Amino acid sequence: MADRQVHHPLFARLWERIIAPASVSRGADSHRHKLLRGLKGRVIEVGAGHGTNFPYYPASVERVVAVEPEERLRRRAEHAARSAPVPITVLDGLAEELPGEDGSFDAGVAALVLCTVPDQERALSELFRLIKPGGELRFYEHVVAQKPLYAGLQRLADATFWPQMLGGCHPDRETGAAIERAGFVIERCRRFTFSPVPLFPMPHILGVARRPTATAYARQLNS
Repeated sequence: MADRQVHHPLFARLWERIIAPASVSRGADSHRHKLLRGLKGRVIEVGAGHGTNFPYYPASVERVVAVEPEERLRRRAEHAARSAPVPITVLDGLAEELPGEDGSFDAGVAALVLCTVPDQERALSELFRLIKPGGELRFYEHVVAQKPLYAGLQRLADATFWPQMLGGCHPDRETGAAIERAGFVIERCRRFTFSPVPLFPMPHILGVARRPTATAYARQLNS
């Protein structure tokens, strides 16, 4: 059983007061609109933070279950859920131990969270379990650079100060490849450079992956 106590009070304040507002002013709201556009049915969101995505959910979404383990951010998310355009339930929990029965959600959402989870493989396995066959995983994540010099700097930062300063964030993860290893099929993926705050341009990916149906998944395993 994973330790459910997640406390990043300094990062929570930085995210809520500085990073998230700065990223919106630099265009992150457009990325979040694109992330959630066209979603339908029941949705599981991991690492909801203080509810940054909540205003962007379309009316076609029936209900959102939003999981956030950091106490301060979760309290803010609970407040944000009250004014959201769709019903949202905010729960305490870890990405590696998500609530719900197998195949009980039409879609999953991961936005700037798969960089921080201690066990990315297990978190993606949980999303794969919960999303029904044929359902979607919407992702918006920063990833390791393709240029060797920049990637080397990201790995150096990851090995020294970055995770300690930014709530366990790992800037050198190849999240797109990890999504595919979990069994999802990436249908659309746009790669771009974005600076959530000045002076820190980061490679990002934004796209849609799908959990294959049972027949398609069997073909995928045997290919």
